Amino acid sequence: MSCLYLNAPVSVVELKSWFKEGTGTSKLLEAMQRLEALYIFSDERGYYTMHATFLQEFRNALTGGGTSQSFGLATSTPDKHHVDIAFLDEYATQQWEAILHFMVGTTEGKPPCKGVLNLLGRSGLMTGGSHPASMDPREYATHIGRQDLGVPKITHKGFQFLLQDINTQVWAFLLQYLNMAESLNMDLVEVLNFFFQLGSLELGNDYSSETLTDTQTHLLEDLKAYGIVYQRKRGSRRFYPTRLATTLTSGTPVMLGSHTNPNRIGATANSADGAMSAGAGAEENDDHGFVILETNYRIYAYTDSPLQIAVLNLFVHLRDRFPNMVTGVVTRDSIRQALSKGITADQIITYLTSHAHPQMKKNTPILPLTVVDQIRLWEIEKNRLRPTPGWLYSQFNRQADFDATLEYASELGVVIWSNPKRRMVCITSQGHSPVGSYVKSLIARHREQRSEQQQQQHHHQQPHVASIAS
Repeated sequence: MSCLYLNAPVSVVELKSWFKEGTGTSKLLEAMQRLEALYIFSDERGYYTMHATFLQEFRNALTGGGTSQSFGLATSTPDKHHVDIAFLDEYATQQWEAILHFMVGTTEGKPPCKGVLNLLGRSGLMTGGSHPASMDPREYATHIGRQDLGVPKITHKGFQFLLQDINTQVWAFLLQYLNMAESLNMDLVEVLNFFFQLGSLELGNDYSSETLTDTQTHLLEDLKAYGIVYQRKRGSRRFYPTRLATTLTSGTPVMLGSHTNPNRIGATANSADGAMSAGAGAEENDDHGFVILETNYRIYAYTDSPLQIAVLNLFVHLRDRFPNMVTGVVTRDSIRQALSKGITADQIITYLTSHAHPQMKKNTPILPLTVVDQIRLWEIEKNRLRPTPGWLYSQFNRQADFDATLEYASELGVVIWSNPKRRMVCITSQGHSPVGSYVKSLIARHREQRSEQQQQQHHHQQPHVASIAS
């Protein structure tokens, strides 16, 4: 540090004068050897010189290096199209709920862009049909409205995603984006650094986009689709972080309110910042539950949120819809339909419990046991037969070979099914390679034994033939 602002090389004698004789001098020499090995210092005729680039960048790190390639730089001029926090909250809600609506199969709002569709497919939140990136978003929305079989459906992982709070949902998206960064020729370190820097920005302020690198500019364009940042138009010289961005690293739960229903269950109307309610699956406060489930399997949901109604429609047969309430019934077919999409009984029960009406939460247990048990029984009923890929080994010529193969496969833990009487055993796909090699070794061993026996028989027959000839 003492050499950082010296404009001339430092002699070895002068350096030694800065340290105590003895151990101090030995430590100095050891340190300078390491710095020379790293090319930070160079020794020229008894004078040490710090590398010019390292010197300049070290100074920049301590005092600031100007505005070149600086992220989070506030704009110096006022924005003619300035937006307030309420607008940013509304924008973030529209963008994020458009993704959630798409996942549950509704056409509410603007369909997500191809980048979002690609992310949903690669993350395993949706599956089936054409690859999300191969179809235009408008065309996708049309197919969803028609309930075409070729359209991707929400998966077990996707429904679990809906049950999480928005912070967790956003980070799940960003982590999947990190996995895709290499295929997009982006530096992983720079991408992750960008995410953390977003969390340090202040909500409501505008920041310059002119000093961003190419990678940061690409990231900014993609994050607009998630509602994490707002930019009035492509190529604009400034951008605004939304509440989804500013809470990335704060640990504060995001509160988003449906733009289709400002008074939706979970909305915090008295929030000072116009903060909005949690997503479709976030755990609600006890005051914000809206689902009543009766012992006759009937459901009353006091909400007019299209998103919440769409989530219920995944496992409830909806019958009537009123301005602020929908009614339906939990049936065997509705549960089996949900199970076919990978949604589990535990997930359905968890959703109903976390969104139960305050009147229901006074009961112990919260949900009627008859309904809970029946939902689990319907799941067990569906899972009575479970397909398992495997390899069938049969037609063993010797019982000993079959017994040896079965014993070997059992030790490996790869046996799916066996029938000793018919000498048949089914092996898992993972166990096919080692068991197949073992069976081949048995066959090779038998061939060697037969060959040795034939040679021995031939050897015994030769003297007998010779005696007859004599």
